[in-house]
Formats: sequence, structure tokens, C-alpha cells
Amino acid sequence: MFRDMGAIQPELEESLRQTSAAYFASAIPAGEYVGWIAYARDSSEPIAGGGVQLRSLLPRPNATGDGVLLGREGLVLNVYTEPGWRRRGIARQLMDAIIAWAADAGVVRLVLSASPAGRSLYEQIGFVATREMSYTGPLASVGPWAGARSG
Repeated sequence: MFRDMGAIQPELEESLRQTSAAYFASAIPAGEYVGWIAYARDSSEPIAGGGVQLRSLLPRPNATGDGVLLGREGLVLNVYTEPGWRRRGIARQLMDAIIAWAADAGVVRLVLSASPAGRSLYEQIGFVATREMSYTGPLASVGPWAGARSG
């Protein structure tokens, strides 16, 4: 997925695989990550997948401002369909399964970061762009409180 998006240098792929495997080995049993894998009817090779990382949500107003969200937030991650299987509705089926699961699991908010290729699908499903931004600078040396710990 990251290779297809041009988001990783080839020499870092193995490190990403290893660190991801270590994360999933602890996060899945702990209930912090839930994943879905799609297979073709006649094959044991995965053709698509996606997952949700669960985290506690700091109480906040809901989208319309007439209520408060309190509970778990689901961060949708790793939605990917193998190139030969794209444009057949598989990612849509995965997202429908994720949304249904989230409702049953008591998730109060779903968010994701969309790749350009996936954005139209997510918009069709009902995801909307938000005002979120990502900081890309160094974290260890920012501001007068650099290195300070909260507690």
C-alpha cells in the first residue's frame, strides 16, 4: 500500500513490515486494532484489507454541536485493494463492513486519512473533509518546552 502511494523508500519496507508485525501481535489481542481481509472465492491469497485502530476519545461536541461524543474513536487504516481487483466494489464492501462493525462495537466516531485514489469512495460513503492538520517538523526541538514531560 505505502509503495503504491509512493510513501516509503524501498530500503525501509522490511523495517516497516517488521515493526508493523510487532504492533499487530500486541494490538490485535488487546482489542486496540481490528482488521478485515477479503479473499477471492477460489483463493487463499488476500485481495484487499482494512482495519480500525481504536482509541479513547476526549469528550467533545458532536458534528452538529447539539450533543457530546464520549467513548471510542475508530481510526480507519490500511484500506487497500490489490491492483488487479480494484474498481469491483471490494473496498466499498470492506468499508460497509467496518462501518457496521463500528456501530455494533459502540464506536462513536470514525476518522481516516484518504489517499487521492480513495477519496471519492470515502466521500460517497459519507466521510467529509475536516479541519485537521498534521505537523511534519521535528518534535524533539520545538518551542521552549522541548523535552518537557507532562504528568
